[in-house]
Amino acid sequence: MARSKSNNIQINISIPAEWKYQLENLARIYSVEEGKTITFLDLMRRGIQEKYQLGEQTNEYGEGTIS
Repeated sequence: MARSKSNNIQINISIPAEWKYQLENLARIYSVEEGKTITFLDLMRRGIQEKYQLGEQTNEYGEGTIS
């Protein structure tokens, strides 16, 4: 089965270890509050989306995504 093409690109960044530690702690809290698994990368995406007021993309299931 062929993979569908995505408009996403991958980038590599470096952040301080303390930031990652704090984001992981926040992700655990958000996961409990939202009742689903949230990663520190999800939080970074959300932050970028909110900061630059970017629109959401919709996946094949009609759910909004920011990946």
